Amino acid sequence: MAKKRIDDYEPGPVPPPAPLDRFGFVKRELSYSHDGSMKERSAYEYEREERRVQKWRKMIGIGGSDWAYYVKRKPHVVKRRIRKGIPECLRGLIWQLISGSRDLLLMNPGVYEGMGFLAGLLLLYMSEEDAFWLLVALLKGAVHAPMEGLYLVGLPLVQQYLFQFDNLAREYLPKLGEHFTQEMVNPSMYASQWFITVFSYSFPFHLALRIWDVFLYEIYIYHIHLQGVQIVFKVGLALLKYCHDDLIKLPFEKLIYALRNFPEDAMDPDTLLPMAYSIKVSKRLEELKQDYEKKNQKPVQSKEFNEKQKQSQERFLSSKRS
Repeated sequence: MAKKRIDDYEPGPVPPPAPLDRFGFVKRELSYSHDGSMKERSAYEYEREERRVQKWRKMIGIGGSDWAYYVKRKPHVVKRRIRKGIPECLRGLIWQLISGSRDLLLMNPGVYEGMGFLAGLLLLYMSEEDAFWLLVALLKGAVHAPMEGLYLVGLPLVQQYLFQFDNLAREYLPKLGEHFTQEMVNPSMYASQWFITVFSYSFPFHLALRIWDVFLYEIYIYHIHLQGVQIVFKVGLALLKYCHDDLIKLPFEKLIYALRNFPEDAMDPDTLLPMAYSIKVSKRLEELKQDYEKKNQKPVQSKEFNEKQKQSQERFLSSKRS
């Protein structure tokens, strides 16, 4: 009788995969008693957890609308419940409320989508870790933070840049500036994303990359905030100059569309960028920065006024969460 080769033997049944808990870890085996006490205890724990979740939901309100009230008026209750552990189904929301990130999200609509294009651009050329640290360098800075003010509450740096760009466009292209006035067009209607994403949002990729080459080099070589971001102003002005004769003929609706959708020939980096490099804006940008700061100096407010402002902000956030 011929011997069976090892290869001829069929493998035995594959054991079922070990059960995992909600975090992806292997569950520990539980020993059940004959009287079913484990089953009764599980049912009791489930009901207790449901009651606990309901208490938390009542405390935070819809979308976190009552959280600030409880933290301020009943901090001992909040502290006690957190020390007992935040319910699993609410932990993500509670972490956002504790850190204040929920308020930042509500007060800055659209910033995440600006930031998404920025992150996507970096990830094409480096690992996730490297892209993370480049973002940190841009937002917090190894030497200085060139993009930090772009994403603060109220987008203060964006507002400054739009003021500067509006004045530069009117001075550099007076006929187009007059047409913008007649049609009631201002840079916030078409140029905000230029500054928030440094043209990575809606520009052709080959052009955005060339702009980023210059932006990163100048922002870190010169160590001067406005010096590096000049490329955004220069490219914007170059685009308006290139399309000048067409733009001054358009009514409002078509003008806005054209400012958000420049023709393909205007987006050729070998044509547009040399035109941008020839535009000198350094001195005027600094002067306009000082004008903006003088224009927007905040007078010292009374304590009562500041309290009213705070209450108004809290009402705004509550309405947004609802």
